[in-house]
Amino acid sequence: MAKDSGRKLVAANRKARHDYTIEDVFEAGVVLTGTEVKALRAGRASLVDGWCEIEGGEAWLHGVHIPEYAQGTWTNHAPRRKRKLLLHREEIDRLESRTREKGHTVVPLALYFLDGRAKVEIALARGKKDWDKRQALRERQDNLEAQRAMRDLRDR
Repeated sequence: MAKDSGRKLVAANRKARHDYTIEDVFEAGVVLTGTEVKALRAGRASLVDGWCEIEGGEAWLHGVHIPEYAQGTWTNHAPRRKRKLLLHREEIDRLESRTREKGHTVVPLALYFLDGRAKVEIALARGKKDWDKRQALRERQDNLEAQRAMRDLRDR
């Protein structure tokens, strides 16, 4: 069987970009069991309730839902178990020091396969207030309206 190449997206957390201001992005490997990998290859996962935590100098991914593998037997995994993230020591130390600051957290943005290996894109983020969310939505709508107006003028 040929080895996979390129990036194959499994799940994305679009809500995270709405709820948080993304400050820094990291790519981390994930320690998975066999049935978890098979369920991911089937394209099933949810990052909506996920978050990352630094415990004992190690990074852990919590709350990510990878459903049980349909053809799995007694070897199936727990869908919401915590999973270890594979990061460099400097990255873990930077995340740990920044998450101690008020308002910072680490959230998963995307889960994907890169050249056949499961990776998760995590972000150091600061929570947005409600008015920040409304402001961002208003800016996006204004930009869309401006682009539409320019396109209509160009097409005349």
